[in-house]
Amino acid sequence: MEISVHTFVSLDGVMQGPGGLEEDRSNGFDRGGWLVPHSMEGQLDPIGEWFGRAEAILLGRTTFEMMRGYWSQVTDPDNIVATALNTWKKYVVSDSLADADAAWGDTTVLRGDAIEQVRKLKEQPGGELQVHGSWRLVRSLHDAGLVDVYRLIQVPVVVGEGKRLFAEGAVPATYRITESQVLAGGSGAISLTLRQAGFGSTGVGEFVVEDGQEGVR
Repeated sequence: MEISVHTFVSLDGVMQGPGGLEEDRSNGFDRGGWLVPHSMEGQLDPIGEWFGRAEAILLGRTTFEMMRGYWSQVTDPDNIVATALNTWKKYVVSDSLADADAAWGDTTVLRGDAIEQVRKLKEQPGGELQVHGSWRLVRSLHDAGLVDVYRLIQVPVVVGEGKRLFAEGAVPATYRITESQVLAGGSGAISLTLRQAGFGSTGVGEFVVEDGQEGVR
């Protein structure tokens, strides 16, 4: 299976609390809701396409509980996000969540060494194992080199503080953009799909001018 990560991100890399002030107040964060002014008609269209590619969903405990509280109440059969989250296979990483507390459709709790368990899931045949939100889990997966694809909606706003997708100390990696789109609505949000091209290095080179020709070596 491929592991793909999906999230909203600001220009300065923040992914915390995009949907509302109370969405994620951890670490005293009080700048939530920064996505809302940019959520015009057509801006969130890629999300349904994201879920349509999923074979299974992987979440951290906090994101799992937040999503369950909302999406378990959405019963529209034409809503692809609700259908995916309510009925498709889900995995939640947690050592504290009891099996009974994780009751939400077909859900399995991954305990102990989450990275090793996810590595085994990745080795299974199949499509995409999608991660949504789940900041701490995403960082661990990235640093272990397990993320194949990032799908991001980058919003033209600087939040200034909060949990960042790639915080200081992240393992260096390089990506190639396989899809990009300026989203409808005119607010300037961009949908990006990035596939890992290298891990453990930035491929640092040197900009040079030789015989009047500019290049990188």
